[in-house]
Amino acid sequence: MSYLRFEKTVMTNLEESLRKELLRTNRSGAYSCSTIVDCNTRKYHGLLVVPVPELDDDNHVLLSSLDATVMQHGAEFNLGLHKYQGNNYSPTGHKYIREFYCDKVPTTVYRVGGVLLKKEVVFQHYEDRILIRYTLLDAHSETTLRFRPFLAFRSVRQFTHENSVASREYHEVDNGIRTCMYAGYPDLYMQFSKKNEFVFCPDWYRGVEYTKEQERGYASNEDLYVPGYFEMNIKKGESIVFSGSTSPIHTSGLKSLFEKEVEERTPRDNFFHCLVNAAHQFHKREKDGKDRYILAGYPWFKCRARDTFISLPGLTLAIDEQDYFEMVMKTAERGLCEFMDGKPLSVSIYEIDQPDVLLWAVWSIQQYAKQVGNAKCWQMYGKLLKKIVDYIIGNKHPNLRLDDNGLVYSDGREKPVTWMNSTANGRPVVPRTGYIVEFNALWFNALKFCAVMASECGEQDAAQRLEARAELCRKSFVDTFLNEYGYLLDYVDGGNMDWSVRPNMIFAVALDFSPLSLDQKKSVLDMCTRELLTPKGLRSLSPKSGGYNPMYVGPQAQRDYAYHQGTAWPWLGGFYMEASLKLYKRTRLSFIERQMVGYEDEMNYHTLGTISELFDGNPPFHGRGGMSFAMNVAEILRTLKLLENYTYQK
Repeated sequence: MSYLRFEKTVMTNLEESLRKELLRTNRSGAYSCSTIVDCNTRKYHGLLVVPVPELDDDNHVLLSSLDATVMQHGAEFNLGLHKYQGNNYSPTGHKYIREFYCDKVPTTVYRVGGVLLKKEVVFQHYEDRILIRYTLLDAHSETTLRFRPFLAFRSVRQFTHENSVASREYHEVDNGIRTCMYAGYPDLYMQFSKKNEFVFCPDWYRGVEYTKEQERGYASNEDLYVPGYFEMNIKKGESIVFSGSTSPIHTSGLKSLFEKEVEERTPRDNFFHCLVNAAHQFHKREKDGKDRYILAGYPWFKCRARDTFISLPGLTLAIDEQDYFEMVMKTAERGLCEFMDGKPLSVSIYEIDQPDVLLWAVWSIQQYAKQVGNAKCWQMYGKLLKKIVDYIIGNKHPNLRLDDNGLVYSDGREKPVTWMNSTANGRPVVPRTGYIVEFNALWFNALKFCAVMASECGEQDAAQRLEARAELCRKSFVDTFLNEYGYLLDYVDGGNMDWSVRPNMIFAVALDFSPLSLDQKKSVLDMCTRELLTPKGLRSLSPKSGGYNPMYVGPQAQRDYAYHQGTAWPWLGGFYMEASLKLYKRTRLSFIERQMVGYEDEMNYHTLGTISELFDGNPPFHGRGGMSFAMNVAEILRTLKLLENYTYQK
């Protein structure tokens, strides 16, 4: 029995099946995604969605979908599914689905009378090519397949509509055609492993509707162009492979290529393997193969610096992929050094100038040290660690000032400077500014970690100087942030203190080096448990604090105000659980294992096999935002690794 499997009753119930999405990536920035019944519900959905750097830095939907039609005895049975205005669905191919399962690759089995047809989909690694294999499992008479491609050729942030500019021109290629709707786009090659007939029959399908965009308060309708259809016979037991790509392929090799790609996939046969598969989907390799990145998520995220350093240990070290950690860090180190040296960036990493990025980079390297030992870590990253600490001590960062009291100060009044980065009318919704609690917890941790590293590597004078700075920071941290109610202020800017109960204080407990005493750490953790903990991570604001808004729904402005005002974030839950294990060790194992159940439920509920960007802060804790979020997957994987370590401790 497959771990991710849905029977006919689920697939034919659109209330259920349209909520379940499926994501495939090629580790080069392109992706393919839709719902499990192949009905696109987002403008970001598409069968082939690729970057077109010649146009912009967005992804672009080239091939929106491919409708297959089974023909027998002159009767046609279209297996496609599209939603049109007025809540009309046409065709209604989902009613032919017998089952869906996702082991190595997503597989759908259709039954049309005596015809049993299996469809399997895979995205080729490092190539902009979607591959679909159709296998006729059973048929009692002659069967023909017809394939109708729906083309968009537009940015994921826009819509396409019927127009006279779109080119209808096409050219025949090996067992298929190539076409391009607009200048500046690459050609789309649609080819089959078997000789077929292409019938040119151009038309626009008008008023296709995307329900997710409606829910989010956006425009939600577009027209899709269909140039015609491909037709071919298929025999019982025969397989036909379709290739949709920006480059041509020798079709004689399509079947073997499909088999090879399937063989390389991680089976999604349990919770852990689903997360490993999801972790690999965030990998990004540039075309030249040199630079490696971590995408912050799908479908609209870029490679962001903070997300990279927070998610890197969980996505690599926690699953014993140290080599990929080193490759990503090599690229990121170049970017960090260019930033600190005031040089133009040669890396494609966004927001590297955010004030906490350097501090998270140190934390990420600290996790690497635990895996390989301090000596090797110092050998690999000692120069970078010293450069970062000296840069901060020298007050060279444009928005991270080290004050005489040993704390770091950032100005976040006009622009967001922390992970709580939502804006409204150009200003931060949560204007965290001044002495920010997690910045200073990270700074104390960085000083202590670098002091230990320097001491072990024989640099005693440097270690003593860092220890002295850490002690000054520790005293000021407690004096500044700890209040009489036993929790930490979120930020302090002169006489302006934010008493909101927020999860950012958990870092002062979870980090390896904490400025707090044991009793203080327990008090902070208890507050997080009482007011912030949910089955999906920590809330971004306590229900008892003013402005609590836990439901991430409605138009953009409404969602912006809810984004960090009560929604739950699994990645914060990872640090909470690390703090729990550090304070209470094995006595909290069963509690944390129960928390993991809340995440495992997500494997077959929203986007299969991965974790959404955020969740409503109130029951039933629906997943919201991006389909798959790197920091969430990373911290769950890191928690599972911590659980394993504590479970087998003697």
